[in-house]
Formats: sequence, structure tokens, C-alpha cells
Amino acid sequence: MKIILFIIFFAVFFEAGLISSYTIVTSQAPDVGKLIGLQIEEVTSFLSFGSGSKIINTQGNMNITNYQQVASELTNKTSYDINVQSLTAQTSGSTKSTVFPINITAIGYQNQVSGSNTTAVVITANQTYSITASANASYDINGNLIVDVGTIQITSTSVLYGNDSSTV
Repeated sequence: MKIILFIIFFAVFFEAGLISSYTIVTSQAPDVGKLIGLQIEEVTSFLSFGSGSKIINTQGNMNITNYQQVASELTNKTSYDINVQSLTAQTSGSTKSTVFPINITAIGYQNQVSGSNTTAVVITANQTYSITASANASYDINGNLIVDVGTIQITSTSVLYGNDSSTV
């Protein structure tokens, strides 16, 4: 009986401290129901640690449904030919909201254009680039990932394979 009473007092004082510290930090009156709901949600996600915990959320690859439009937009922004099979989208945030941010990675190629040298055969490989972009995405009614191509922003491009022009 003493243990149960101790747990109840601990919970009451903890909640009182949380509410008062929230008021001090934000200078606003707290929404008590929302705070308690948030705590319950986090505790239940912690208790179901192995099955979709929101506390430790690792990035997962998602299949892009409109990959042709995404590849076309990436081509327009980078002037590289995009390998559509290399397109992947990841998110580490919650996908519960209607629109959520994602990171897109892709492999792009740029053909080497040789000069008008007619006396030598020029053999060059395509330069290969890694492209990283950010965008907003949402799920349609069938659960397919749709990327909003108007929000795609290139965050980085790096050369994976570059060559110097060699003549044979």
C-alpha cells in the first residue's frame, strides 16, 4: 500500500513540476491534456521499443511512386542524366502528418564531350555524381509516396567518378 501511495505522489509531483517548468520556459499557460498525452505516447512507444518506437527512429528507404517526374526535375536542376533505379527517399521524421520532409539520393551521369580532334580516337567514360536533395512528400490514398517536385532543392552533388581526358 505504501509503494502504491509513493508512486501516486511521485506522479502528481512530477506532473506539477512539469507543468510549472513549462510555464516558466514558454511564458504561456500549458495545455495539460496535451502534455499528459505526449508523455503517455512517449512512454508507450518506449515500452514497445522493438516495434516501431518513435524515440529511436532510424532512416528507412521509401519507394517513390512518381520517380519519373522526380528524375526529370533533378535532371533540370543539375543537368546530369539521372539513373531512375538509383532514386531513393529517406526520412527520419514522422510520416504521420499529411506533408513531411524527405531526403532524396540519386546517381547522375554527365557525358564527356570531346573536341573536334579528328586525328585521334577519344575514349572517355561518363563522369558519375552522387546527388542529394530535399523535398516534401506525402502519401496518396493508396499509401504510395508522392514527392512534390516543386519543392525539390539540391543540397549537394559530389563526384563519384571523374576522369581526365585520355587519348589513345
